[in-house]
Amino acid sequence: MTVKVRSSPFGSTTRTRVLLALSLMSESYPRELARLLEAPLSSTQRALRSLERDGLVAARSAGRTRIFRINPRYFAFSDLMRYLRRLNEPEVELAQRVAALRRRPRQTAKPL
Repeated sequence: MTVKVRSSPFGSTTRTRVLLALSLMSESYPRELARLLEAPLSSTQRALRSLERDGLVAARSAGRTRIFRINPRYFAFSDLMRYLRRLNEPEVELAQRVAALRRRPRQTAKPL
C-alpha cells in the first residue's frame, strides 16, 4: 500500500497508513497492522504510540495484547472518519487485504 500524496497528512507515512487501516477495521493490534501494511513492527508500534499520545487512537488491553482503534472521543471524530474514507477510496489493495483477514480462530477439527 502506498499513500498517494507527496506529504503525509498525519505527520508520517506510517502514521497515515495505520490510520487508514484502522478506519477499515474496527480495531486491531500492532502485529496484525504491521503484517497488513507490510511494515516493520517497530515502526508500526512507534506510530501507534504517537497517535495515541495525540489522541487519535485509543487502546485497551486484552490479556497481554493492546488493541487499538480510532478514538471515538476525539473532538473531530466524524470529520476524521470522513477524511479517512476519502483517503481510502484509491486504496483498493488495502481494502482487499482487510477483507481477506481472518478475524476469529479456526474451529477445532475444521478442515482447511
